Amino acid sequence: MSSSAQNAVPAITLNDGRTIPQLGFGVFRIDPDETRRVVSDALEVGYRHIDTAASYRNESGVGAAIAASGIPREELFVTTKLVNPRHEDAPAALAESLEALGLDYVDLYLIHWPVPSQGKAVQAWTSLVQLREQGLARSIGVSNFRIADLDEVVAATGVTPAVNQIELHVEFQQHELKAYHAEHGIATEAWYPLGGGEVSQAPAVLAAAEAHGVTPAQAILRWQLQSGNIAIPKSSHRERQVQNLDVFGFELTAEELEAIAALDLGAAGRRGPDPSTFVAPPARS
Repeated sequence: MSSSAQNAVPAITLNDGRTIPQLGFGVFRIDPDETRRVVSDALEVGYRHIDTAASYRNESGVGAAIAASGIPREELFVTTKLVNPRHEDAPAALAESLEALGLDYVDLYLIHWPVPSQGKAVQAWTSLVQLREQGLARSIGVSNFRIADLDEVVAATGVTPAVNQIELHVEFQQHELKAYHAEHGIATEAWYPLGGGEVSQAPAVLAAAEAHGVTPAQAILRWQLQSGNIAIPKSSHRERQVQNLDVFGFELTAEELEAIAALDLGAAGRRGPDPSTFVAPPARS
């Protein structure tokens, strides 16, 4: 991937004034023993935004790939997440993540899940605000938070998350939550952005892909980007990493966007855990 191709990834300005690359690379369910190789490939083909989490147990592999890459730290955007049982212990948890990553700071630190049954989200968010003030996390946000969870932490602290990383794909578009994000200046980041394999064979997706000479996955990622979302696809295969990054040479038409958006199933399209009840480490993120 040439430097011009790397630069093709647009940046979104967050509510704290910092920027985030709109397309990143996720490492969920990548074997810790394979993570260094996979992330090294991703960096080589041009990704500069890497998304991991303490619960993935592969932060050290991400760090090893970053260290070996020779890429200046300021050219990278690294996200990690606070594991659910550590809501009362965020400073120590982030220190452990930084040690595993071999970094002095992360660009974005997220509360991974709200876990309302614990009732500790406000405590965790208060700690993240302090970690940002200390420079250990340049930006702070949340993941899988519902409107009620967002209202709770903002009301308690006066600080609005920069990002909410949520399950968002063609069949589960989360319109109400996205509207809340837009109203409050919260960037929407999509995990599981490609959705299930079946949606890639939907006529609207296939038609858009054929019209632009791209794969169905590329058409779906383009839909994500033109919808204003930050997208975090993942793949262990280098050739697919290249394809997922190569989505800036075409634009879907308004009609194509509308046809793909019509595939939304609402709540029936959810594929991951329900944040209102989820407690354990995530089954998909």
